[in-house]
Amino acid sequence: MQVVDKFIMLNMAVNDMAKLKEFYSDKLGLEITNDYRQDDNNWWVTLTFPEGGVSMTLSVNQGNMKPGSNHIYFGTSDIDAAHKDLSDKGIKVGDVQTDLYGPGSGVKFVELKDPDGNDVLLVQE
Repeated sequence: MQVVDKFIMLNMAVNDMAKLKEFYSDKLGLEITNDYRQDDNNWWVTLTFPEGGVSMTLSVNQGNMKPGSNHIYFGTSDIDAAHKDLSDKGIKVGDVQTDLYGPGSGVKFVELKDPDGNDVLLVQE
């Protein structure tokens, strides 16, 4: 028996929900599918991707999870267009680089940070 057959959710602790929610929905284009808020210290926002798959939940007050310590990789079909779009939205984006997976891999990527300081890579394979 295969115990695990798919990855369904990433849960990420955040410091400032409003900023992170806006970054991932308005800037990166993820869809908000759940926004549950009891108060400022108990707030969860779930985002989904245009093609489905894994959801991403932003959470305030997650105990031992530390905001800003994640490394998140997102796929894009056009790294140059994504770079321009994010730059036009005022996001500080690094230069387009190649060989993410080592010399000769040819995988293009850009690096940026979300408002909590998490490392975000956009990858075009």
